[in-house]
Amino acid sequence: MIIGLTGGIGSGKTAVSETFEDLGITVVDADLASRVVVEKGKPCLEKIAEHFGEDILNENSELDRAKLREIIFNSAEEKNWLESLLHPAIAGQIQDELKASTSAYTILVSPLLLETNQKEFCSKVLIVDVPVEVQVDRTLKRDGVSEEQVQSIIKSQISREARLELADEIIMNDGNLEDLKLAVKDLHKRFISEVL
Repeated sequence: MIIGLTGGIGSGKTAVSETFEDLGITVVDADLASRVVVEKGKPCLEKIAEHFGEDILNENSELDRAKLREIIFNSAEEKNWLESLLHPAIAGQIQDELKASTSAYTILVSPLLLETNQKEFCSKVLIVDVPVEVQVDRTLKRDGVSEEQVQSIIKSQISREARLELADEIIMNDGNLEDLKLAVKDLHKRFISEVL
């Protein structure tokens, strides 16, 4: 059984996935998979350098993420080109990691689970939910970015209402870390009973 874990920025996905990991569950992280496919020596990085020019690489011949982010935020065409290159590679990396999992069930954590075809890998969708004000407040404290940037990220993600409609399970994360861990442990017991 593969459980897709997602939620808006600042909702607590990392705290939830770390708790599942502490319980011995394999966690496949789509963000990490997206970094693996553009590592030095990987075909995707070579294609990115061919397309955008060698100055998209830093002095270590690794991807300059800040430069790339700037280009794709200013050009829908370049963003589409990049996504058509990376999405299949990321999906392949995720599938390889999911197949390698040996725990009773597996968690696939992805901020874009519902915006991409990654949800198709999952038997269930688990949403970590918080009110928008909490999302903004937590992200401001954590990332040290402007409120305008946080609002722009929230707007770029699927709406809270739409996300909740697609959920099979919801963890409300408006309490403290201990409450969150207890909620995860309860779900863990349920998931284990479903797969055994």
